[in-house]
Amino acid sequence: MPAQGGGMSSKQDVIVVGAGVIGLAAAWRIAQRGLSVSVLERGEPGGGATFASAGMLAPVTESEFGDEPALEERLAAAAAWPAFAAELTEASGIDTGYRRNGCLSVALGADEIEEVRRHHDFRLELGLAAEWLAPSACRELEPALSTSVSGGSFTPDDGEVDPRALTRALLAALERAGVPVLREEVTDLDQVPARTVVAATGAWADWLPEAVRPPVRPVKGQIVRLRGEPVVERSIRTPEVYVVPRRSGETVIGATVEERGFDTTVTAGAVHELLRESYRALPELAELEFAEATAGLRPCTPDNLPIVERGGNGLVIAMGHYRNGILLTPTAADRVAELVG
Repeated sequence: MPAQGGGMSSKQDVIVVGAGVIGLAAAWRIAQRGLSVSVLERGEPGGGATFASAGMLAPVTESEFGDEPALEERLAAAAAWPAFAAELTEASGIDTGYRRNGCLSVALGADEIEEVRRHHDFRLELGLAAEWLAPSACRELEPALSTSVSGGSFTPDDGEVDPRALTRALLAALERAGVPVLREEVTDLDQVPARTVVAATGAWADWLPEAVRPPVRPVKGQIVRLRGEPVVERSIRTPEVYVVPRRSGETVIGATVEERGFDTTVTAGAVHELLRESYRALPELAELEFAEATAGLRPCTPDNLPIVERGGNGLVIAMGHYRNGILLTPTAADRVAELVG
């Protein structure tokens, strides 16, 4: 369901500004509480960071040194995904592509083995489920892996979802619930006629008053999509790249991390690097059809932690989810609905 034209003419209980998955899921949860809610979006729903996301649900694989404060929240979100996906599919009639199929982090040659092993040991120190695999065991699990694989860490509890299917499902669920998604650009908080306004505009915060404006900035990520029967069953990660297979016949390769402001240009160098590094791990990717290269802007905060809080005067902020927006969707939506009341 594309965003509809036209503006708001009467005061709503809640207006959500921003139709990425965080905003759409929050609106769905708010509607379930019996409140009148609308969503305003200046572009296509799910057309920003959501559109360019790979959809990895990997709090274990993507646990990094220094990220311990956020780990509990990410694990809770991952645990919420099975019930959330099932409920959304029932409400919308659309499969989100959710599955818990695990992730395999591999080293390609002796130069990378120390880094992959160090991250594996870190997961074990945190009490997370991870199994170290010898090269032969890695290729037994995923036969398409290169013979240069020198070891890997398998994290069975991680998974994936298709962000674009997730967007379609949320839009369908909102349509069935009578929640309009309207095409309207908001440039000032005062123009939004609602008792409560939910700010879910990713890295775009200049429409909010400076006193309550969250410290978010865009971090560019370029990503490649290939079409054809996936060559692996589960996500593959190397120190340089990740590869996410879809049951729909798509393989997603990502992603760069670039401090480029609001630039969304797709560059030849980034596409070359992503394809080169993914080919090193999975040579059979060369036989798939090149489908798309996209750039999105992740909303990042100074401490890399999301901001989901009241901003005063009927404002609720749900921004700054950085690399974990898809993962945190179920719990962020619940939290926003609780804050709205």
